[in-house]
Amino acid sequence: MFLSSIVGVFIGAIVTLFLKMLQYSEDSRAILPFNYYYLLPFAMLLSVWMVKKFAPTAEGHGTEKVIEAIHKEDGKIDVKVIPIKIFATILSIFSGASVGKEGPAAQIGAGAASYISMFFKFSRHDRKKLVICGISAGFASVFGTPIAGAIFGVEVLIIGVLMYDVLLPSIIAGFAAFTTAQLLGVEYTYYDLHFYQSISFDLPLILTTVVAGLFFGFISDFVVTTVSKIHRAIRAIKYSPYAKAVAGGLLLILLTTIFGDEYLGLGLSTIKEALDPSVANSAEFPWYVFILKTLFTALSLGSGASGGIITPIFYIGATSGNFFGHLVGSDYIALFAAIGFVSVLAGTTNSPIAAIIMSVELFGIEMVHYAAISIVISFLITGHRSIFSSQKVAMKKSEMLEVKMGEEIENLSVSLEEYEKGKIDRIKKRIREKREKLYRYKNKKSREKKL
Repeated sequence: MFLSSIVGVFIGAIVTLFLKMLQYSEDSRAILPFNYYYLLPFAMLLSVWMVKKFAPTAEGHGTEKVIEAIHKEDGKIDVKVIPIKIFATILSIFSGASVGKEGPAAQIGAGAASYISMFFKFSRHDRKKLVICGISAGFASVFGTPIAGAIFGVEVLIIGVLMYDVLLPSIIAGFAAFTTAQLLGVEYTYYDLHFYQSISFDLPLILTTVVAGLFFGFISDFVVTTVSKIHRAIRAIKYSPYAKAVAGGLLLILLTTIFGDEYLGLGLSTIKEALDPSVANSAEFPWYVFILKTLFTALSLGSGASGGIITPIFYIGATSGNFFGHLVGSDYIALFAAIGFVSVLAGTTNSPIAAIIMSVELFGIEMVHYAAISIVISFLITGHRSIFSSQKVAMKKSEMLEVKMGEEIENLSVSLEEYEKGKIDRIKKRIREKREKLYRYKNKKSREKKL
């Protein structure tokens, strides 16, 4: 408890510095004599160079590398990740790359905890536990949701398992980091949606929420598929990473010229508009908003921009929920935007418990019974897939799927089609065995008859 408190305070201070610098950089865009996104090719080139030159493990969207370090490196993280991730992420977001701030905060927290544990020569087991506390502290201090952030840091590591031995210190570290960030002046956004004055039973709304859960599950699957396929496609291009960074930046400038700059950067103002509780003022976004945000995010991360992916997931969830609310003609458009916010998080990251708690901390208790239905359905719909390919699997979401427990998602090849193919193969094998048995029986009878 003492160690997790100290780690939480330390990480809260570092994350506060990161958030303050990030806010200052975004406010400084106005001094440029041209559109800030024209800097994308140069910023992405510099980001790739910084990461490759000084801290290769800082590549990507942060959380993925932290999960990999927990499972493969016993929590060992190079301390150089902290400054490189801070500056590379600020540079990327300042220029307009469609990335987030949560992943870098988690990586900063994990890197700081890893450095402390190695400095004091902790055991391998204690180092892993302290690094998990660092992840939780990083998420809690940047989310503004101490309990959800802390549990997310534990739940995101293994699908279907909460590491209860580290749950208490993670929550303590999360609270310590969150409180420290607040005391140092970090302001968080919460949404008072006022859906109901009291919890009531509304059967039509429940049925609509079930449909919404299916919808958000398919949105989550689309996000995971698009990001992974674009990332693999860019990696397969046989040019230097610096050339791909410049080309990716130029492509983003072209797309911004065509579709507008609302898909760049963090997109917090768009999220706020989507969650507007007044139906009259609630923005009706074009139906393809979440598709374009997914594309911008996949291109940014695939081309070498540094940053997280959770904030874009919030953007995609809120805008797709707003679209769903208008689609079904509901009076609760902001409700479905809020449900989409947490449901797409659960579907893409396999973290339903943290998503349910986050819905309470961000939106209030009145909507959590609806949010929970959609969250769990979205979580199940995506199957054994995730935006974090280093997650390990400890449960089967369906008996129709064959899954090897303990494997990382990137090593799994699971689908209903493969299950059906396997079932057909097993039937064919049994038929061959019966034929061979019948053949041997006939041969035996034939020999007996001859004798």
